[in-house]
Amino acid sequence: MPGAFDGKTVRGVSGCLWNFLISGGNFTDNPLPCDRGATCQARCIMYQPRIYRNIIQSDSRVCFKVLVKETDLQVQAESHLEETAKKLVLKYRGHIEAYIRLHPGFATSLSPWVIQGPAPEIVRDMAEAGQNAGVGPMASVAGVISQYVGTELLAYSREVVVENGGDVFMKTRLPAVTGIYAGRSSFNLRLGIRVRSDLGPVSVCTSSGTVGHSLSLGNADAVCVVAGKCHFADAAATAIGNHVRSGQDIHHAIEFGKRLSHIQGIVIIKDDQIGMWGDIELVPTSGKNG
Repeated sequence: MPGAFDGKTVRGVSGCLWNFLISGGNFTDNPLPCDRGATCQARCIMYQPRIYRNIIQSDSRVCFKVLVKETDLQVQAESHLEETAKKLVLKYRGHIEAYIRLHPGFATSLSPWVIQGPAPEIVRDMAEAGQNAGVGPMASVAGVISQYVGTELLAYSREVVVENGGDVFMKTRLPAVTGIYAGRSSFNLRLGIRVRSDLGPVSVCTSSGTVGHSLSLGNADAVCVVAGKCHFADAAATAIGNHVRSGQDIHHAIEFGKRLSHIQGIVIIKDDQIGMWGDIELVPTSGKNG
């Protein structure tokens, strides 16, 4: 059942729009600005500044940016892998773009897409994520790029973090903490989740109806989903967020999300209310709330 935050450590799952990756549970006041846009259910067409992005470097990782058209990644790895990451983005964007040229409806559908005939694996994963969550395939486009790029970068670095539009793929040597940005909510920047990304890759994806440029049919300040695969988390966050118009909808939205496959945890924040489900550690942070 949904959890409650008592100001201490709670077993549950939290979400983040600003998906900060922090090595010690502390936030910085110096965000790194960048831009992103996409044509999909979870993202709008406009190319807007990513004022929310702020991934904190650790002693064991370097941080760099990869920009290809609308795809704007912030990556952490054990060494500078800009060229490798850029080639991966070009490859996987190419697979998606080629499929869209043959099937234009894939880019605009707000309903689950059924694959008919040959399709690249990344497109099939997007369609599966949309079918699982009951949304269009492009609801998972940012997450699936993070997933595919991050997975391949693990061949070059034992630690990898890929953030794309608030959707994070991570595999780290030690447990990582992601912080929660929840707009005007009293929980904004005060909570984080400790993710066991040291045991294997973990994905943390977010949807919001009040902050940022993502398209949401709901009005939550933050809906975050934790899953083993980033495309499942991304599509699920959009679908769950569509169910939240007010704090009274939190319980219903979590019950909906619990029925989705491949999901490890959920958090929903609306104003001064929070609902959680899952077996992930929620911790207070030292971030400042406006």
